[in-house]
Amino acid sequence: MKNKENSSILSFFDSYPGVIAAGAVIGAAAVVLQSLGNPPNMSLCLGCFMRDTAGGIGLHHAGAAQYVRPELAGVVFGAMVAALAFGKWQARGGSAPFVRFIFGVFAMVGVLVFLGCPWRAVLRLGGGDINGLIGIGGLAVGSFIAGMFAGEERSLGEAIKAPTVTGFLFPAAMALLMVLVAFKVKFAPDMALFFSDKGPGSMKAPFAASLGFGFIVGVLAQRTRFCIVGALRSAIMDHKLKLFAALSAMTLTVITGNIVTGRFSLGLKGMPISHTAYLWSFLGMVLCGLAFSLGGGCPGRQLVRAAEGDGDAAVFCAGMLFGAGICHNWNLLAAPDKIIEETITVGGPTIPAMIAVIAGIAFCILIAFSTRQLSTG
Repeated sequence: MKNKENSSILSFFDSYPGVIAAGAVIGAAAVVLQSLGNPPNMSLCLGCFMRDTAGGIGLHHAGAAQYVRPELAGVVFGAMVAALAFGKWQARGGSAPFVRFIFGVFAMVGVLVFLGCPWRAVLRLGGGDINGLIGIGGLAVGSFIAGMFAGEERSLGEAIKAPTVTGFLFPAAMALLMVLVAFKVKFAPDMALFFSDKGPGSMKAPFAASLGFGFIVGVLAQRTRFCIVGALRSAIMDHKLKLFAALSAMTLTVITGNIVTGRFSLGLKGMPISHTAYLWSFLGMVLCGLAFSLGGGCPGRQLVRAAEGDGDAAVFCAGMLFGAGICHNWNLLAAPDKIIEETITVGGPTIPAMIAVIAGIAFCILIAFSTRQLSTG
């Protein structure tokens, strides 16, 4: 009886109605989290939340971006439970882990130049920020280049089976962080954990809601293999539209939710935590499209894979956390536009950030070309 129920659920989430429903629920979760206190147009930006978490554990000291986000842990816990329940959990790893770590670092460079990960590109568009389209365009180009050079997702080599305990290390680390956050632990007065008292890091939904909605997103993302970069890549390279349908449902739900709640504001300038250095927004997302595609998926997909026991995805996530620290400590990031007395001062990336974006694109293409050469002998 249980096998029949599992089979029925599996077939539903493998169908168009199933993935569309999942995308809509993920979009609704983003709208609700924003209404409960998460930052505008950033309510479920998993890349931004990696940055905040890096600050929360002390990898950088940008006071406006320091909070260990429960949504990340929720996604991991939900995906782990779903993977275990449906027999999709397996400890594995060993597929070019250090390369994946560097991909994670450069992915965060792209995130902090665009001011958002692939998830936030959709959320920004859903809030009326037309700059989101520029980001999605960059993602599509980066994903297309990665597909042209590398082809298969496993171009970095096959992962091998690992000891069972290693597959639970990443969820265990998340669980430890949640205990520390729940009790607001500080190891010393001027030491971690850090909690922002201003800026986007201080904007947060209640702990239980953040964890709970993250859990729901994790379950759905694990069941449907939801991935924003994967959706674009599948549509462009293989003309497969199932994941793109889920992405479209997420986008439409966010747009509808923002209109209903009065948070939709259409425009290019003056958008929340956004800049109008259009070229660098585009190139930052090209870098993200490359790094996430070559590394095996967008931030949400990496968290889900790590929850399924994939040590390589956990290494990618560690690279993103480390990258967030490097970007803030080395000034490899962009500043949002500022509005002072109705006058907009354009932000955008620093010179070091521009260099880092170009270097990251070059690195990703080099690795992609090398793996292609290896696979073709």
